[in-house]
Amino acid sequence: MANKILIVDDDVLLRRSLAFNLEKSGFQTNTAENAEDALAIIQIDQPDLILLDIGLPGMDGLDAIASIHAQKSIPVIFLTARRGGSDQVMGLNAGADDYIMKPFDFEVLLARVKAVLRRREPVEPIPNEGKLDAGDLTIDFSQHSAQISGRALELSPKEFDLLSALAFEADHVISTDNLLKRVWGAEYTGEPQVLYVHIRWLRGKVETDPDNPRYIQTIRGVGYKFVSQPEPA
Repeated sequence: MANKILIVDDDVLLRRSLAFNLEKSGFQTNTAENAEDALAIIQIDQPDLILLDIGLPGMDGLDAIASIHAQKSIPVIFLTARRGGSDQVMGLNAGADDYIMKPFDFEVLLARVKAVLRRREPVEPIPNEGKLDAGDLTIDFSQHSAQISGRALELSPKEFDLLSALAFEADHVISTDNLLKRVWGAEYTGEPQVLYVHIRWLRGKVETDPDNPRYIQTIRGVGYKFVSQPEPA
């Protein structure tokens, strides 16, 4: 079955052009001119990937991706005419899987779309059943949830996948490259910045003192280690 792509952009000509060319390339498409319409479409017919403009009228793309990921685990590629590095970092912080500047060549976009779809599944299996108790932290792999001292953590899909990948190899060092492949897929060719950002965000939710982490420790020059028996806070 063909993958479904939702195109969210207020430029009607761009929406039509992308839909036409993506359908010629074998995809199914749907379109929305604003984030509110896109969120409604997602509830009815979940796409496999979303092409999302950052500069939308009303709710912008950064707010939209937060609403999307609060409800569904759907990969997102940001489309934007903005040319600032800070926007790219904000997009990665918000959970985007990729980021492409307008104007762009359709073949470049098509390659990015195919790469994101290929890397939806991790290279190595992340546990999908059972629980892990580590200090005050409990990870329920089957429910895709985690608690700290009985308080539920609000983790994005990528944050949970990252926590699971680390916890599955508890007390062993995992290299930066290995984590990128496990969580973002073997096809990921972007900067490791996306991992550093998600580690920072994850520590902000899991650690009592993110600057002095007990659970997620940095092993300089190598990668990261999840500690199953952390020192008391």
